[in-house]
Amino acid sequence: MLKSCKYCGRIHDSKFDCGKKPKRQKPSNDINKFRWSRKWTEKREWIKQRDKYLCQLAIRENPPRYIYNKLEVHHIIPIEENWDKRLDDDNLITLSEEYHEKAERGEISREYLLSIAKKQEANND
Repeated sequence: MLKSCKYCGRIHDSKFDCGKKPKRQKPSNDINKFRWSRKWTEKREWIKQRDKYLCQLAIRENPPRYIYNKLEVHHIIPIEENWDKRLDDDNLITLSEEYHEKAERGEISREYLLSIAKKQEANND
C-alpha cells in the first residue's frame, strides 16, 4: 500500500525503507526492566504532576496550546546514553505524543528541553 512517508516526504510502499527513518537501538534487558518498574511508574507520575499534566512545549508556543491528553514523560538525555540520569527530575519533561516524537528525532534541541525542565524544578521548590 502506498503511503506518504513522514520521514522523507515521498510516497512509497509502507514496507519500503527509505533510509530516512531514524534507527533505534534495541534496548537492553535492564532498560526494559526499568520501564516496567515501580520506581519509573512513580517518577513518571510525579513529573506529570510537577508539570501540571500539560505538554511543556505546547504551553510555550505563541499563542499557548493546552495539551493535556496523550502525555508522555521524555528522557532528555536518553537512558542508553546515561543510565545514571534515568530518574533525575531535571532530565525529565512532560510532552504530548507529537512533541515527544519530535524530541526523539532531534527536531527539538536538548538544551532547550533541559532549560524547561530546570525551570519546572525551580518553580516546584
